[in-house]
Amino acid sequence: MVIECVINISEGRDDAVLERLAVASGVSLRDRHSDVVHNRSVFTLINTTPELLHDVRRLITLALDTLDLAHHEGVHPRLGVVDVVPFVALAPEPASAALRLRDATAQWLATSQNVPVFLYGPLGGGERTLPFVRANAFKDLAPDFGPTQADPHHGAVVVGARDVLVAWNLWLRNVSLDDARRLAQLVRQPGVRALGLAVGDEVQVSCNLVNLAQATPSLVYDLVEEHLPKHGIIDRAELVGLIPRSLLEREDPQRWTQLDLSELTTIESRITPRDTTAS
Repeated sequence: MVIECVINISEGRDDAVLERLAVASGVSLRDRHSDVVHNRSVFTLINTTPELLHDVRRLITLALDTLDLAHHEGVHPRLGVVDVVPFVALAPEPASAALRLRDATAQWLATSQNVPVFLYGPLGGGERTLPFVRANAFKDLAPDFGPTQADPHHGAVVVGARDVLVAWNLWLRNVSLDDARRLAQLVRQPGVRALGLAVGDEVQVSCNLVNLAQATPSLVYDLVEEHLPKHGIIDRAELVGLIPRSLLEREDPQRWTQLDLSELTTIESRITPRDTTAS
């Protein structure tokens, strides 16, 4: 059973620490994307269940032992040192497999690491989203596991089960932060979550494409380009993590470079025959 776990860590600057975290991720590590200004890294782990859980726990434990949220600063919203831990069942695995790993990891975090844990994804017959957790954690929403309050050094962890999504950014030039926020609001829809952010001296529209049947990178790119203010341009696109090959095949190959996509950025390109045959 092959499962993906896309762990978001609140550290993107210290190369020595990031290398130690990569080593702790073991053979499950298939991709790492680090951003200095966001001060954040995304570790994509894929493996069969026992191996994946082993490497996920090693990475999380080292991050909690090494990093200190009290000294962290960056433009990306965050609740903790280990900020988000989503599990994704890759086809043909059932969604229930990701749910089982989500719940087991949440309980492990609360008992062995003593940190507050919030869940997102399917819950009690409904669906709780990650933006809802970010907006309501420790206010109207209490942790699902662990302490009721977060310590200033570790913060809290949000553990989820979700479908495949694509994290993808557009970097803009000659565009104000207000305009970037307007563009983000324009592209925001049920299939797209978007924020306009100031990143150093630049601005970006930061997107999560959460329903790939409704939204593709090219659709978002063209919509932003159409509504740019005078003299504004899209400087570059940036993929964070990996994409399913089925999405790549829906895009015009002549636009892959423009969209920061390639065969090497597909999930399938990082999975070995051993992964799919192991039990």
